[in-house]
Amino acid sequence: MVFSQTYLQKNADNLSPDEIMRWHIAAGVDETIGEESQNRFDAIQSAQALAPAPAQTPAPAAVQTITQNPKPIPDLTPGLPQMPPAAKANIKTPGHDQALKSAVKIAGDVKTIDELRAALEQFDGCALKKTATNMVFGDGNQSAKVVLIGDAPGADEDRQGIPFAGPSGTLLDKMLASINLSRSDVYISNTVFWRPPGNRTPNAGEIAVCQPFVERMVELIDPEILITVGGPATHSLLAQQGSVSKLRGKWFTFETPRMSRPIMATAIYHPDYLLSSPAMKRPTWHDLIEIRKKIDGLG
Repeated sequence: MVFSQTYLQKNADNLSPDEIMRWHIAAGVDETIGEESQNRFDAIQSAQALAPAPAQTPAPAAVQTITQNPKPIPDLTPGLPQMPPAAKANIKTPGHDQALKSAVKIAGDVKTIDELRAALEQFDGCALKKTATNMVFGDGNQSAKVVLIGDAPGADEDRQGIPFAGPSGTLLDKMLASINLSRSDVYISNTVFWRPPGNRTPNAGEIAVCQPFVERMVELIDPEILITVGGPATHSLLAQQGSVSKLRGKWFTFETPRMSRPIMATAIYHPDYLLSSPAMKRPTWHDLIEIRKKIDGLG
């Protein structure tokens, strides 16, 4: 990230290392790379220029024929079925299964939301925790009739430690207010509890290892309505495929083995998406009206 150094240059002698670090965080810097930029392409080209040229040995006729008519090489990775590149990105890392089993056990043992928060603070099974500034657990009424689960914390949430902060949170607050709700009336959280580096979308492994805690959260709050906010939350919690544009406006059910009854669930666009696509605010308004009708029907 490029930013002005004027402030630091003028005040460096009077600032402690901690104050300098805090200033960088406030400026949005989230990675330490180096004091000077590097052109990686030049480094690669230099290395290639220094490398000795391979010996030119005539290839057998059969090899020459194959080279002239190349065919795709099948994926013969031992132990893995053939799969598209996108699916390979979600292959579980070593220790993932153990972390998932631990998450299920820990989440199942807690009895209150506060215990769940404390358990997550001690849980080290999600790699996102190592790069995040703060855990982003939840916000709102622990006895709410409505629970909203978003995708993942962003930079603002990471700094403040609460879900849906910054411009996204401001818009969500306005969306709730439009149907006479506030944060004190609902409970808000995310599919993962730590910010993915660079605000990327959390991968399948990260979502899976956090999901036992998310499900336990919903079980403990025991709401009447679950609202998934954005694609990752909708896909993981409602087990529905397809874009939010195809799933919004429909009603599903959410249930876990520990729940005494299924609860109503629906999906809406994420505020971040609405900020970049204002035209989608109109259909979202209709979705919010339908949610309000469901709430009023609860009595």
